[in-house]
Amino acid sequence: MRIKILYLVFIFFSNAVLAQTVTEMNLYPGAVPGSIQSMVKERTIVLANGGIRISSVINPTLKKYSPAKLNGTSVIICPGGGYTRLSIDHEGEDVAKALNEIGITGFVLKYRLPNDSIMIDKTMGPLQDAQEAIRTVRKQAVAWGLNPAKIGIMGFSAGGHLAATAAT
Repeated sequence: MRIKILYLVFIFFSNAVLAQTVTEMNLYPGAVPGSIQSMVKERTIVLANGGIRISSVINPTLKKYSPAKLNGTSVIICPGGGYTRLSIDHEGEDVAKALNEIGITGFVLKYRLPNDSIMIDKTMGPLQDAQEAIRTVRKQAVAWGLNPAKIGIMGFSAGGHLAATAAT
């Protein structure tokens, strides 16, 4: 009986130590720059296979996935979706979790998608969000245990285009 109890205690504490921390924050502390008041509502769709797609993003967010053991490196992840939706699960959250396994902090960016009804200049909204994500991570790097010189950005499909544009 003692062995079983010790085993359960060991499993509980080892899982607690290896657990990642997930925190979501608004990308902008106040009003979203270049936004227009609109009746458009954000939509989240769960596919039959469990995939999650988000469209009509009004309030951009940054979701931080911190590994149990930090190595100081971080990557901002821009999910793809053809600039019409975000494939937030397999091109965002799954990637952040995989990065966590090697000690990298992942940030999933839920960025605005081009839409004349919610932004003044639809060509600038996604780029503004990517640039603000980089600024936010740089500004908070030391507080979050990250190296400000080791911040990367990556993306998939349209998110890859956005990441490359922000990097230049």
